[in-house]
Amino acid sequence: MELQQMRYVVAVAETNSFTRAAERCLVVQSALSHQVARLERELGVRLFERTSRRVRLTPAGAAFLPAARQCLDAAERAAAEAAAAAGEIRGRLEVGLIPTVAAVDLPGALRDFRRRYPHVRISLRVGASEDLVEQVRDGAVEVAFLGLPTTARLHGVGARELARDRLVAVVPPDHPLAGESTVTLRRLCSEVFVDLPARTAGRIQSDQAFSAAGLTREVAFEVTTAYLMSRLVEQGLGVAMLPSAYAPQLSGVTTIEVVDAPARVEYVIWSEGSCTPAATAFLAILDIPAGAGTEEPPAGSG
Repeated sequence: MELQQMRYVVAVAETNSFTRAAERCLVVQSALSHQVARLERELGVRLFERTSRRVRLTPAGAAFLPAARQCLDAAERAAAEAAAAAGEIRGRLEVGLIPTVAAVDLPGALRDFRRRYPHVRISLRVGASEDLVEQVRDGAVEVAFLGLPTTARLHGVGARELARDRLVAVVPPDHPLAGESTVTLRRLCSEVFVDLPARTAGRIQSDQAFSAAGLTREVAFEVTTAYLMSRLVEQGLGVAMLPSAYAPQLSGVTTIEVVDAPARVEYVIWSEGSCTPAATAFLAILDIPAGAGTEEPPAGSG
């Protein structure tokens, strides 16, 4: 069984097409199809069901795919480690982030990293903090930037606290509160809210603050991005609460300081057990040693 054959199988599985898989792998379709068929003969099972209209994994193919991905990742990691030992950083760098990262200039850091290490393939993955933690633990993401409630604790990953921030109220420019310099949670709780989905880290920090104050609120719109939150607010459909450090990027809305505002902590995290050479080099760009361990917020903070 060859690594190239496994690459072809993964490409077909991810594109559901031999044609698109061949384009991705930069080979002619006949060569890719031949190698997949050869692998199927070696294994004694069919990995794909092929019809004139679609291609899909068989049960055997679905069982084969995770192990194939692990083998490819291990091979890539071995090549990257060997190159690093020779003084060259190669491989891939998968960076995860929440949409409201404000503690670091991430585009600038990625620009500096690419200039210094041009042979590393960089990709970005946007998601919720709790999902990114799991992806770093699983090795799908090398480095991730999170925003968590001050009560949160991180386990199973290396972490460094980057900054602490408080949320501000975001209202339409013609809202009755738009002319106020400050507002309280009690005043805001009578408003209709736009917020992130329930039980996500970005939502929990606000829910905890209102609950601690003995207040309830109506969240009528649940969305997954801060951009969409601000656009719904701009249209007068509700109010929102977003990090103050992120708020200057918004347009078409007004922000107000909240006296008893929820707080959050921004972290950068990485694999605790086996940081790749590319991830180690990227953390160095941020002046963070990969072996620094986890920095927890002080007990009782927030």
